Order: sequence, then C-alpha cells, then structure tokens
Amino acid sequence: QGTRDHAPAQAALRERLLGAVVSCFKRHGAAAIDTPVLELRETLVGKYGEGAKLIYELKDQGGELLALRYDLTVPFARYLAMNKITNIKRYHIAKVYRRDNPAMTRGRYREFYQCDFDIAGQFDPMIPDAECLKIVHEILSDLQLGDFVIKVNDRRILNGVFAVCGVPESQFIPACCTVDKLDKVPWEEVRSEMVGEKGLSPEAADRIGEYVQLHGGLDLIEQLLQDPKLSQNKVAKEGLGDMKLLFEYLTLFGITGKISFDLSLARGLDYYTGVIFEAVLLQQDNEHLEEPLSVGSVAGGGRYDGLVGMFDAKGRKVPCVGVSIGIERIFSILEQRLEASGEKLRTTETQVLVATPQKHLLAARMKLISELWDAGIKAEMLYKKDPKLLKQLQYCEDTGIPLAAIVGEQELADGVVKLRDVATRKEVRM
Repeated sequence: QGTRDHAPAQAALRERLLGAVVSCFKRHGAAAIDTPVLELRETLVGKYGEGAKLIYELKDQGGELLALRYDLTVPFARYLAMNKITNIKRYHIAKVYRRDNPAMTRGRYREFYQCDFDIAGQFDPMIPDAECLKIVHEILSDLQLGDFVIKVNDRRILNGVFAVCGVPESQFIPACCTVDKLDKVPWEEVRSEMVGEKGLSPEAADRIGEYVQLHGGLDLIEQLLQDPKLSQNKVAKEGLGDMKLLFEYLTLFGITGKISFDLSLARGLDYYTGVIFEAVLLQQDNEHLEEPLSVGSVAGGGRYDGLVGMFDAKGRKVPCVGVSIGIERIFSILEQRLEASGEKLRTTETQVLVATPQKHLLAARMKLISELWDAGIKAEMLYKKDPKLLKQLQYCEDTGIPLAAIVGEQELADGVVKLRDVATRKEVRM
C-alpha cells in the first residue's frame, strides 16, 4: 500500500532523527505551526505541475471537494494569506500524502513525513535563502550520512535559458519538468522527451542541452554573466546577479565546499519563482551492505514569492523561501546501517527499574516508583506481584535500562535503597 508500520526500534530511530532536525530548526529561531491534513481541493490543484496527478482527492458527504495535503508549503501559504501574516519564521513536521508508486528501498511512500523550515517576509536579497542552505548543511553534517552535495539553481536563470533557446513562454513549466529528470536519466532521453512529447524543436532542445549540462561555482556564474545571449536576457541576468550574491553569503557561512551551481536542477513544482536547491547524497557507507542504498535527494526547496498572493483576495504577495528535509529517505539509510551493524537501539528512555528481591513487596515498589515519577525520573517496574529478582535484572539488560533501584526487607528496615549499575553490577546504598 505504500505505507508501513514501525516496530519500537524503528520508531525510536525515527524519533531520534526528528529530534535532531527539530533541534536545528529551533536553533535558528523558528516557531512551530500546524495545518490540517485535509484541504479544499481547489487549494492544492494547479500548484504542483505534473505532480498534480498524485494528489489524493476526496469527496465528503456534503459534496465538498477535498484533498489530502500533498506537501506542507501550499497549506502554509494559504495559512499566511488567511491570517494576513506578512512576517514569520516557522517549522512544521507532519505527514503528507501522494498517490505515487511506492519504492520501499528508496524510502518512497504514499504517506510520509516532511520536515519544513520557511522564512516569510520582505527582506534583503539572498540572506534568508543562504540561511536555508546553511540549515540543510547543518542537518546533513550532524546526521553523519556521508558525503553530500547541495545543488543550487534559479528559476529565473532557467527561464532565461529557455527564452534565449527559443522556447515559448507557455512551454517553460513543461520544459522545467523534463529538465528536472536529468539527475535520473541521460540527456539523450531528456532531449527525446522535449522534442517528442513536449513539442520543442530539435534545435531548441540542442541549445538547451548546451546550458543544462553545466555545473560549477562562482567561476561558472561569472562565465554566464559574460555569455552573449544570457547577458541580454533581463530575467536571467537578475537571477545570475542574485546567485553571485548568494555564493558570497555561503562563503561567509563556510559551506561553499558542499554547494554546486547546477543548471540541470529544475524542481518541477509550479510555485518556485527564484532560487531552488536540492541536497543529494554522493555515497553511502556500504561496508557491510551487499549493494549501496540508492535514495536520491534528501532535501529540497526554494523561493516561492507568488504563492501566498494566490490565496489573498487582493493578491497581496508575501515573499517566502523554504526547505523540506526528506526524513523518510534519511531514515531508510540509517535503518539499513543499523541492521547491518547489528547494533541494538534502545526503544525507551527508562533510566531506572524499581525492583524487589523478596515476595510481598509490591506496595514498596509502587511507593518508590511514584516518588521517582513525581521527581521527573523515567522509571519502570514489572507488572507482577512477586517477580524474581533475576527476571527483573534480565529485563534491564534486554531493554538497556542502566540502573535498578532495589528495595528489599533489609533496605526498608534501614530506610535506604540499593542502586545497582546493571552493566558493572556495582551497588551503592543510599
């Protein structure tokens, strides 16, 4: 069905992963917001290009046309317009739904989490955009997923390329969707689709091919600024100027070593208006694996300055830029690594098990565990009246609980508790 259940160890891994992402978002001053899973169908349709066919559409008993949210960006834009918000830095972690062909080994599902960070408001060019790229760099570095590259491009540069190559403006978005496949299929196939399905002339496709296979850094930006055709296109020149400024800011953040200006990056969503970016893992640590896990991009985003205006009755625009972390794909990598290493993952955060060595001491256990809970300590006990001490200690070893608080008849008489380190078996009375 393209959805999956998660055993305790998998759920614990996911929680740890989400915790690291949330920690990064909060470090950058983002506030949490939430939007409903259900949206009006009209809110979502027309915002996703060819992805629109993957929207789950529903019809309620009253005949209202609804849909499950496809991503967290469009609902965010609708939220800003409805509440007349013009300035916010937010994060949102929630499930989204796509009527896609699932590919389990690649972390591709019909129901999956997205982790979004967005900055909305009128600010000086490229400063918020640079922070979004810094966040992607921080998260992928913190998770130690291996080598990665963050590809960046600009829709204005792409539109300029299409214009100087003779593509009609009405064909820009279909051409974008086709170019976006270059990371999965060779140029020959992309060219064939442009000519055969999208109706571009072979000459226009060949001219596009000269540009979209280029990638580099500041040197490439300078080269394109001198390009006799592109430099005459106002939109492309504007995009290249901002790209140069972006690279200056990324240099100050110290992350240009992982950034690639890549003209093949298109991101096939209709709502992008400026800078776009996508993070791709270059290699996985496959020392223990029979074959490397292929997961594609693990983060993506960009600038969408016109989206909020679509939901505002007066068409008022709120500039926005954001990034989405592909948590399911990252989870697939970490899960497979964990299985290959044979490492056991703790499924709870329990700090101490309250145990008794003799019979008829359930009351003592319940009083002590209540004190621990009230003090904010994570504690458990076995749900038996008279469990054997060995069984209680074995439970600690099986679940990774580091301490056992033992209270027996002697401890009760002396007014103490015996604290046992499960791993070293050392005991102290306190």
